Amino acid sequence: MSRDKKKVIEVQSLEISVLSHDDVDYISLTDMLHAKDGDFFIADWLRNRNTVEFLSIWERLNNPDFNYGEFAIIKSQVGLNSYKLSVKDWVKQTNAI
Repeated sequence: MSRDKKKVIEVQSLEISVLSHDDVDYISLTDMLHAKDGDFFIADWLRNRNTVEFLSIWERLNNPDFNYGEFAIIKSQVGLNSYKLSVKDWVKQTNAI
């Protein structure tokens, strides 16, 4: 079993997290977006049904512990004007990686 390794790179004076898992590097979109009022963009992005469906496909392919029951609840609410989802809530509710 491989260990996850986290490192930080600097891009245009910003610290960006990089997680290495099974010899594959994942760059933090959250860190990159924080440089451009990221909280707004991320929250808006996560309200989009296509985004949430894309994330679920990625999780199905890469995360055997993905919580499909919680995803079904989120999917039923995504797109409603009153619905908000943070990255933290997405990870907590679905066990996303």
